[in-house]
Amino acid sequence: MKAQTVEGRKVARPKLLATIVLAVVLAAASTYLYLNTQSTPRQHLIISTTTSLYETGFLDVLKVEFERRYPAINVSFISQGTGLAIQTAMRGDADMILVHDAARELQFLKDGYGVNRKIVAYNFFIIVGPKDDPVKIKGLSPLDAFKKIQQAGENKTATWVSRGDDSGTHSKEKSLWKLAGFDAANLRKSSWYLEAGGSMTMALKMADEKGAYTLSDIATYLNNFSKKNIQLEIVVEERGRTMLNVYSAIANNPKKTEVSKSNFDASMKLIKFLASTEGQDLLDKFGREQFGKPIFNPYIKNLKSGSDPEMVKTIQELAYFDGMECPPQYRYQDEGLY
Repeated sequence: MKAQTVEGRKVARPKLLATIVLAVVLAAASTYLYLNTQSTPRQHLIISTTTSLYETGFLDVLKVEFERRYPAINVSFISQGTGLAIQTAMRGDADMILVHDAARELQFLKDGYGVNRKIVAYNFFIIVGPKDDPVKIKGLSPLDAFKKIQQAGENKTATWVSRGDDSGTHSKEKSLWKLAGFDAANLRKSSWYLEAGGSMTMALKMADEKGAYTLSDIATYLNNFSKKNIQLEIVVEERGRTMLNVYSAIANNPKKTEVSKSNFDASMKLIKFLASTEGQDLLDKFGREQFGKPIFNPYIKNLKSGSDPEMVKTIQELAYFDGMECPPQYRYQDEGLY
């Protein structure tokens, strides 16, 4: 049998032929797999969420880790105040919401737009103001601070900046004014009461420029302060029910006509990821290196560990509905979530 020389070596013709055939088969298989992969479209998951989660950079971290686990899903975020975030989802322009306003979350569920609410994190609101604290509210309770700011405002010795954008923070501010004995609708007519009409960062920068006080979530404040965007300092800080800030994730209800085309499957994967050990650890670690503490406390992790039973009790009192984070009538295909 004749042999053929290949790069200085003698190879039997049948062996050479088998090698060529194998190479052709492998090349064809690789081409098929490449074309098949390229032709399979990635799913899109659109999350309507708050500016506080977006502006801190946490959502960038969440996107990377979630897409690493689910490479077939591409995550996008629409960042707005909670009111607008919920409206976006109700129009079907987002698949789920990640927000912080329990009252409006309940209404979203009651109106049939949302299912499977899951509380995933919490932190606290703070009052920030000029370094010299002209009204001298440092160390006061939140409600006493609001009373003093109002009095100083009427005396033209203080300025207040409100988000004024129907966000979760704006809702919290209005509720605090009410508890302090004032109606924000009337206060906004006063010259000392200004409205930013936008994100938390916008309100913080406006307050900084005006030498004013404002209400902020702790995460967005720390993010802006560390970047030297503002010089405002924390003047009132209280880890309790008055200043509690709870974040929840809710999937659009696939049985609701207006949002029936939402990506329910991907939404549930995201909610379960946030509730998982990996997702809760992600929240727990975020901010620790930069600020020495997490800026979003992982609720489920703390619930399971029993490390702060009083805070868990407070969250359940203020952010649960009928004793549950999501009553059974607002659940749908929620296997393993509760």
